Amino acid sequence: MDDTKKPASGLDGYFGITAAGSTIRTEVIAGVTTFLTMAYIVFVNPSILSAAGMPQDAVFVATCIAAFVGTAIMALLANYPIALAPGMGLNAFVAFGVVGGMGFTWQEALAAVFVSGVLFIFISVLPVREWIINAIPRGLKLAVSAGIGLFLGIIALENASIVVDHPATLVTAGDLTAAGPILAIIGFAIIAGLNHLKIPGATIIGILVVTLAGLPFGVATYGGIMSLPPDPSPTLFALDFGKVLTASFWTVALSLLFVDLFDTAGTLVGVAHRAGLLDEDGKLPRMRRALLADSTATVVGSLAGTTNTTSYVESAAGVSAGGRTGFASLVTAALFLLALFFAPLAGSIPPYATAAALLFVAVVMARGLAEIDWDDITEAAPAVVTAITMPLTYSIATGIGLGFITYVLVKVVSGRFAELSPAVWALAVVFCAKFLLG
Repeated sequence: MDDTKKPASGLDGYFGITAAGSTIRTEVIAGVTTFLTMAYIVFVNPSILSAAGMPQDAVFVATCIAAFVGTAIMALLANYPIALAPGMGLNAFVAFGVVGGMGFTWQEALAAVFVSGVLFIFISVLPVREWIINAIPRGLKLAVSAGIGLFLGIIALENASIVVDHPATLVTAGDLTAAGPILAIIGFAIIAGLNHLKIPGATIIGILVVTLAGLPFGVATYGGIMSLPPDPSPTLFALDFGKVLTASFWTVALSLLFVDLFDTAGTLVGVAHRAGLLDEDGKLPRMRRALLADSTATVVGSLAGTTNTTSYVESAAGVSAGGRTGFASLVTAALFLLALFFAPLAGSIPPYATAAALLFVAVVMARGLAEIDWDDITEAAPAVVTAITMPLTYSIATGIGLGFITYVLVKVVSGRFAELSPAVWALAVVFCAKFLLG
């Protein structure tokens, strides 16, 4: 019998590595590459959620656990080279919008995250998933992503003290001669430049370089590199469902679900397209399994103490390195588990360094504005309202709501009723009720 005809076994057989045109070595390299491009999240997520009063060390553990669980499920269940971690934007929404703006405790916010994850699981299992995704106008989907990017941008500038508050103009420039703002700008330039050169781990390199540069100026403090994982108990199972019967709770939960759903779907399709994994109709096989990885990880992450877990576009770096199967994701998942031992390093990263990474993420997310149909003002106007009101109101939910309301009103005035789906009408009415009733 010809040995080349024998069915693959072991890792190759389970993940179909050879059949996908890859090798175990290539998949390992791809998994490491993806981790390096995403490793900044274990530093940035605890920093953001600490603004909501959450214990930073416990959030660090929760971040690693959520990323490990989500990425491992994606590997073993969906067999895609796509990694997951707590989503940028959603964490800021919880920290600054839900806790800082709506008066939730972080425990109540985690309960809303948990509910959004459970709802996401139901949507992933039931066929309504496609109906919801297809019912929302493309322009609003792009605007939500771009708006979250702009929201992250202003948070980054504030964390670096490049932008500060002002009693007359609301915001103004900070002391741009101080070490923190200067190092943040340098860090951003390093990250952007190295990304252009396609250097693996560009973001984490930029963070570490400006952190080290800040030590002589006293704006960064060295706390060590490795230790046993911190105590996760301060955030473990700390959910508080005290607001579950209030309208504000469900507004938060549904907003988290909405953003997570479209962010995940867009990332999955985009990365899969780059990897050549879409079928002849341009659809992603095993989409249901991939969404289950995301939603299950959100539930687990909320129980551990972090916000919604989502698929990361940085997975495209691993795909570019040759990753084609879930084995690459399994490698990434293992590295997130190993990251649990680097808590002292995470605690040493100053706000201006994570701000540099946040600002770069903002740039990447804002590019969705380029794909909006600017020749159609009934599409462009609601998109701009959605994107610009998120940072200016410090609320992703408010931006989404005003965007949907504006979209319906502009289409109605223009006489283009046929372009308004039942889902858009329903969401506009819900947000109107929310704004009127509070």
